[in-house]
Amino acid sequence: MDYRFLGASGLKISEITYGNWLTHGSQVENDVATECVQAALDAGITTFDTADVYANGAAEEVLGAALKSQRRESLEVFTKVFGLVGPKGPNDCGLSRKHIMEGINGSLSRLGMDYVDLYQAHRYDHQTPLEETIQAFADVVRAGKALYIGVSEWSASQLREGQALAKQAGFLLVSNQPQYSALWRVIEAEVVPASKELGMSQVVWSPMAQGVLSGKYRPGQPAPEGSRATDEKGGKKTISGFMTDDVLGRVQQLEPIADELGLKMSQLAIAWVLQNENVATALVGASRPEQVAENVKASGVEIPTELMTRIDEALGDVVERDPAKTVSPEQRPA
Repeated sequence: MDYRFLGASGLKISEITYGNWLTHGSQVENDVATECVQAALDAGITTFDTADVYANGAAEEVLGAALKSQRRESLEVFTKVFGLVGPKGPNDCGLSRKHIMEGINGSLSRLGMDYVDLYQAHRYDHQTPLEETIQAFADVVRAGKALYIGVSEWSASQLREGQALAKQAGFLLVSNQPQYSALWRVIEAEVVPASKELGMSQVVWSPMAQGVLSGKYRPGQPAPEGSRATDEKGGKKTISGFMTDDVLGRVQQLEPIADELGLKMSQLAIAWVLQNENVATALVGASRPEQVAENVKASGVEIPTELMTRIDEALGDVVERDPAKTVSPEQRPA
């Protein structure tokens, strides 16, 4: 496992991060989730990402229990705040001071930890003054409940405004967590240049484009049983944009490239995002321990320039690059 600095900070994290978005507390049983976490630890992964909104807090509980026997100082644990949690009252979401302060306390309780290494604004809150949000994060850091602060799915202009306010408040935003893959490159035109300028790294989610870049979905054929594309609980909806014959057909053209590198297509997808110097780590999830062991083989892989070009040529115009799609729809009720 290779390790990279997170933004301009002195914090090193594993370049593969274990994330539990669609698995812990929902798709897989707790004992399997614990086995997956152990497989991640065995593979050298030290960085773990979750969020309060995942399975309405259950994902944090499962992750905390799975890590309980580990030396806390040897881990980097990330979580997030913004989404609608708890009984879903009017203040149970967003980035108000009230929700951030209650959110960090709830997350720490569920994780069974005194602090998290990175606390992230899960989305941008258009209904709360940014000054209020940044000041609340500053107070979380001063209280020792989070060591670093990051954001997720913020636009370039939001990153610049947030970082300016953070500097005034006495800390720095060190990361942004966007969707990024060979098929979804909307951050490249604006967010990545802004992040380099501001001393922020990308902590990217869905490097395999919801599993599409693994090659298991084939054009003109039904999705395999038990795959994300058949999951009515949420996976099917999130993957639907990639499930066209044109996209799936072009993805199949990546198989010879993966073969040349001695990689599986899933490993090629993860290695591809790690070629971007502004990416600190790629988030991967798992429903089986063996998936973790496979994914970590992408760490340290260097893809030659000519093969990066061939990947671009194979995917062609199915790649989404529109920077306007960087920002997710507002998820906070009015």
